[in-house]
Amino acid sequence: MRPGLGIGDSGFGRAQRASAHRGGGLRPKSRIPSPESRQQGFTLLEVIAAIMLLGIAFAALLKVAGGAMALSRNAAAHDEAALWARSALDSAYVTEAVTPGSRSGKFNARYRWTLTTTAWQPPGSQPGENALGLYRLDLAVRWGSAAHPQVAHFETLRLGPAQADTP
Repeated sequence: MRPGLGIGDSGFGRAQRASAHRGGGLRPKSRIPSPESRQQGFTLLEVIAAIMLLGIAFAALLKVAGGAMALSRNAAAHDEAALWARSALDSAYVTEAVTPGSRSGKFNARYRWTLTTTAWQPPGSQPGENALGLYRLDLAVRWGSAAHPQVAHFETLRLGPAQADTP
């Protein structure tokens, strides 16, 4: 036998024996944690609220991203229209004399154009004082569906023979 252990000794430590002598008795360990040792966590309601907030934020982010993509497509369409217009205005009346009037056509299956040419008189000048005249070229480029048509206007001045005055 070990010293300190008597026949009636059950093998509990000194602290447990002191507790038993104070009237507390031996309490079996409970599987339910005491409030002091219980870990603090999130309730189910808090988790659901957090997931809902994340869902709302994600939906708003998708809406913004979709709008940005639509703006990007619109800008690309305007850029393409501007390239077609520059090409058309650069080549207008290169091989023929400038004449007032209107004409139209298609660049491709998506883009259509209308070119309107009118005589232009600079402010403060008298008509017919030069052998050459200025003409205003107004090019309208159209694209899009009938429900949502898009149009871009481009203007330039072109030098050509002066228009004969008709009496």
